[in-house]
Amino acid sequence: MKVTETSLPGVLVIEPRVFDDARGCFYESYHAARFEEAGIRSLFVQTNVSRSSRGVLRGLHYQWPHPQGKLVSVLEGEVYDVAVDVRRGSPTFGQWTAVVLSAQNHRHLWVPEGYAHGFCVVSDAATLSYQCTELYDPAADACARWNDAALAIDWPVTAPLLSAKDERAPELAEIEPDRLPPYTP
Repeated sequence: MKVTETSLPGVLVIEPRVFDDARGCFYESYHAARFEEAGIRSLFVQTNVSRSSRGVLRGLHYQWPHPQGKLVSVLEGEVYDVAVDVRRGSPTFGQWTAVVLSAQNHRHLWVPEGYAHGFCVVSDAATLSYQCTELYDPAADACARWNDAALAIDWPVTAPLLSAKDERAPELAEIEPDRLPPYTP
């Protein structure tokens, strides 16, 4: 397993060792001891699967309180996956990082608690799996605007297909501080 740090503290790209042959491939998508060696000491309590068509953008989602860490992977297709630091007081607050995740590259993105997450489908369709460290809590559900000019995320689409929730999302600067997770060094 290869672990690569991104420009944001704690956000990691994980590339499992893949065994390919004429029948297909095999890889471990999660191995507790190896992930702990990489600094991910989380117990996953919920796994979600999302399927979307080309041009769908979901995000930027987070939970506060009851933040969720997410281990994101793509089972079919390809997405442009983004993590944004939304921890108030963080030295990297409002900064983002992105990685292409696909069924072909087998990469995972670890998005720790305190970060917003979003993705855009760049293939005809994509199926994502993401394991979460906290259960979904509708009262804690929050999001920031995908095209917030202050974030300047370099999305691969200009007119994505959005949910009503994502269309109404506030810019990061408009979110009340008590609705953002705190930074704890």
